Amino acid sequence: MLALFHLSPVLLVTAMLVVLRRPPVHAAVAGTLLVIVLWLAGAADAWRLSSMVAAAQDTAVLFASTAFVIVPGLLFVIFIERMGVNLALSQWVRSLGLGRGDQVVLIVLGLAPLLEAMTGFGVSLIATVPLLLSLFERRVALRIALAGMAIMPWGTLGLASVIGASLVHLDASMLASTSALTSAPVFFALSALALYLAGVRDSRGWGALGVFWLLFVGVLYSASRWLGPEIAGVAAGLVTAAVILSVGLWRLRRNDSERGPVQWPRQAWPYLVLIVCIVGLKMLWAITSWQEHWVVQGAQVNWKPLASPGLALVMVLIVLGAHARNIQSWTAHDVNLPAALLARAKRPLLTIFFFLAMSQMMVKAGFLAGLMQLLAGLSPTAATSLVALFGALSGYMTGSNVGGNAIFMPAIAMLPESSRLLLAAVQNSSAGHAALGSLSVVMLILGLAKTQAKEEGELIRFGFMLVCLNTALVALGAAMLSGWLG
Repeated sequence: MLALFHLSPVLLVTAMLVVLRRPPVHAAVAGTLLVIVLWLAGAADAWRLSSMVAAAQDTAVLFASTAFVIVPGLLFVIFIERMGVNLALSQWVRSLGLGRGDQVVLIVLGLAPLLEAMTGFGVSLIATVPLLLSLFERRVALRIALAGMAIMPWGTLGLASVIGASLVHLDASMLASTSALTSAPVFFALSALALYLAGVRDSRGWGALGVFWLLFVGVLYSASRWLGPEIAGVAAGLVTAAVILSVGLWRLRRNDSERGPVQWPRQAWPYLVLIVCIVGLKMLWAITSWQEHWVVQGAQVNWKPLASPGLALVMVLIVLGAHARNIQSWTAHDVNLPAALLARAKRPLLTIFFFLAMSQMMVKAGFLAGLMQLLAGLSPTAATSLVALFGALSGYMTGSNVGGNAIFMPAIAMLPESSRLLLAAVQNSSAGHAALGSLSVVMLILGLAKTQAKEEGELIRFGFMLVCLNTALVALGAAMLSGWLG
């Protein structure tokens, strides 16, 4: 009962989002204020100025590390939208002439994860929704778009894994690679669902899906383990897309000997520059360790700005800014660039800031001790199932895997080291998959597709079904991984 009382700020946030349907930023502010009131009223540990200062320090450090990726990431999104990059990508995929099964797998295991891992913010939908609407019947296309979106919880260059690792005091590469394994059943199930929705029934298509799924998981795990979460999602999507294209085009050329080579669309050069910057910086960090020269220290967390993927985004923005100045048609848009950035960045940044503040105060005030004792007293299977449920709840209600990790990851940090990595991976995976099936993502799809009221209700219910399925699959993946490790 005490644990439920200490979780009342989280329950308030849930009620405001699910029952009252208030915006996430309103719920985050309300949850933060309730924590302050309860703390001052003596509902948890005694209020101390030092504890409040420590909570403020860690909130500031975590928020700075998040904002340094989100702000340039959103600016990058604005640039590529104005340049028509994703429209060019959609037209390119449509021109390839691939079979239906190859098209689906290319989108849900290749193109969508690649774009989402590079930028986040649902940018992959800007390319995939128009593309899918041109390839499939409308109802099927919208469901495949949502299934493909919910596959990749490594958005924004692995930001949620990096922030989650700092909250739970684990190595980011270990957390990301373990999360790749706990998410493996989700990758297969959602890809299979997309293939089924597209009407692919032949054994060759399903066999190919199994092979490409193994490739995707293998690259994601390996890149997470040895290159880091920043490049892992990009590598998995890029390698899988390249192999699918190679196999599909080989089949086409075998039947059409006059078909020439397929070239990457020139308009998509900003994505290639971003990949080069990310890989180049990772190599530089490995050779020189220059990222260690600047460390921003909080009370219990720290941030290395020179190791942030935001640095790669800033480098690309400099190139894009120089390119934009040479294009006459950009002159009218330039004046509105700061306003467009503010309009997009304000809500997500405010929401994440208050969720981070709420979680850090709950940690410093001892609110999460009851939850930690509850988890510690459960069997491994029950603990992973409960964490998967909490993770899905946090991701779905915040619409952000960073926000979801901010709420519950600090409680996992208090658990014994032997179980911490697996439970942190379950939280990371379940929050990520739930966030990408949340109402904010569904609304983005509905906006891009200009849907009717009936379609809205159907897609919201389908998204919620995906979240429930993904949560069960993450718990299953964790149970299998626990048995294998044990």
